[in-house]
Amino acid sequence: MNQVDEAIARYHKLLETEPYRDLGWVEQLHEAMAAKQLTLGGKPVSAFLRPHLVTRRQYEALEKGAEALASAVDRVRQLAIQTPALMSRLDMLPGERMLAELNPGYKHFAVTSLLDSHINNGSMRFSQFSAETPTGVLYHDLLSEVFFDAGPVKDFRKKHKLSKIPSSKYLYSALLKAYKDFGGKKKSPSIAILEFKQPFETLESREHQLLKEYFAGLGNPCEVISPEQVEYKNGVLRKGEFVIDIIFRRIRTQEFLIKYDLTAHPLVRAYRERAVCMVNSFRSDMAQRKALLDLLTDDLVTAKFPAIERKAIKAYVPTTRVMGERKAYWDGLEIDLPEFVLENRERLVLRPNRENEELPVFEGASMDETQWDRACKRALRERYVVQESVPFASAKFPVSVYGMLDMKEMRVDVHPHICLGKMQSCSAWLTPANSGFSTAIGVTPTYLLEGR
Repeated sequence: MNQVDEAIARYHKLLETEPYRDLGWVEQLHEAMAAKQLTLGGKPVSAFLRPHLVTRRQYEALEKGAEALASAVDRVRQLAIQTPALMSRLDMLPGERMLAELNPGYKHFAVTSLLDSHINNGSMRFSQFSAETPTGVLYHDLLSEVFFDAGPVKDFRKKHKLSKIPSSKYLYSALLKAYKDFGGKKKSPSIAILEFKQPFETLESREHQLLKEYFAGLGNPCEVISPEQVEYKNGVLRKGEFVIDIIFRRIRTQEFLIKYDLTAHPLVRAYRERAVCMVNSFRSDMAQRKALLDLLTDDLVTAKFPAIERKAIKAYVPTTRVMGERKAYWDGLEIDLPEFVLENRERLVLRPNRENEELPVFEGASMDETQWDRACKRALRERYVVQESVPFASAKFPVSVYGMLDMKEMRVDVHPHICLGKMQSCSAWLTPANSGFSTAIGVTPTYLLEGR
């Protein structure tokens, strides 16, 4: 049993002891969450009753791999912008492509981003790069504070040293650094958190309200806005009397293009004329295509990349190819792609190229040959990629269910948070390991489990 498994077993055993068996501590934990506005619809934002743990060694390996891949992704982005043939392989909409070609005023492809990673029995694999502002950053920090003083965690810390992994302060620093590189001169620039108006409150939109308070508390005027609320006049983007210096963008370009006129919208005009610093820029949406991993795992594209980046790609990124009736290279061998996919069902997965398309994911290992054949034909007709399957990590977590404690097997996705190319923190996102509906989904705090 490794260090993390031993620690988890000890924590779970603590929950069976007299001080915690009656679950009074859970009520206190939920009251502490409510005091920090960590509720949604009157319920705690996290149903989980233990933190996720990573060792210092795991964290450092995650950091090294994530930063090498972030650098490689930025290099691929630069090549794609300069090379129409590579850009066309991403299958971006004309409007997305036009916006991606506009210079945002700073050099970084993504000011903030994250990777989906799986740490499993000493191995590590990344399955996706997402150039988005990470969901749950502030929730993670506030939950870390709340859990740190919860009864079982306090007792656990008597024998195990835990360290918090803060996220929000690095996100804030990255925003200001991008603004400075952009040419911004204000000491305390105003920040607009851009999201669509929600018909009902969501986890994401609630966090934006907390982020608004967080930024304002640091001295930056801040408002949560939607695209229809802004106007652009005399070189100034504003919402009413609120002048906007930085756009903290949470909406995707594709969603924006569906609702608004690309050429006439005040936000686009201000962005084109460098009147506002947008984080992340429109070009970061290139990373929302799974085809980016096709370029990243193509040896012809990455041949001149630094050795450390090529090594990280080989070690951590699953081979990915855009589906089509064509020849392709896989593990150095030229293959007929449709034939190869049909014959290697158990080790492959078919995914929609666009991140938010309402198309199914097909896991070959969970399908029979007839089902897989139909899935492959659909993937050839529609915009799909085929990817080497990555086993996900799972672990048991105590969960609060109707006032009772239940142990559930959860899939654990570890998200390294990257700011300006450097990994500054990480968080864990939990979903049920087994199929079926469950309300047990979301973030739980991640701590470093230090040596004894």
